[in-house]
Amino acid sequence: MSKGSTRFLQAVIALIGIGSLALLLWEPHLEGRNAHANLFQIYFNDPFLAYAYTASIAFFVALFQAFKLLGYVGRGEFFSQRPVKALRTIKYCAMSLVGFLVGAEAYFFIVMRGKDDIAGGVMMGLLLIFVSAVVATAAAVFERTLQSAVDLKAENDLTV
Repeated sequence: MSKGSTRFLQAVIALIGIGSLALLLWEPHLEGRNAHANLFQIYFNDPFLAYAYTASIAFFVALFQAFKLLGYVGRGEFFSQRPVKALRTIKYCAMSLVGFLVGAEAYFFIVMRGKDDIAGGVMMGLLLIFVSAVVATAAAVFERTLQSAVDLKAENDLTV
């Protein structure tokens, strides 16, 4: 992979992170129940919003690890332990996101059922659970494959 393409992908990851952060900060102002609320009421009186912000930490950690992983690829350090560790962290972040999203879905069904229309939130949650599960699976497969390659390289370096 050329340096230009890895830099481009790193820029895309940075833009995804910036856009996600902007959406997390801007979206609560658009909710109907927050139309006439002040900032304190929006950000500190909504336990679900605090839960969403806590869950987003795993997302941003995974984005940062993907950024670092592309940096290793760009420098030609792909067959070392650091990319394996980055992939492992991405896998754990994706698995924790699945857990947080299942908790959010439970919140919808336990607390919000009958009070509001939850169909959109449930569908978005199910879609995000699927995407997070796919990312966790892909990271686990890549981690295992890369770990095997690193072990094989280390074994070959010892015999030479």
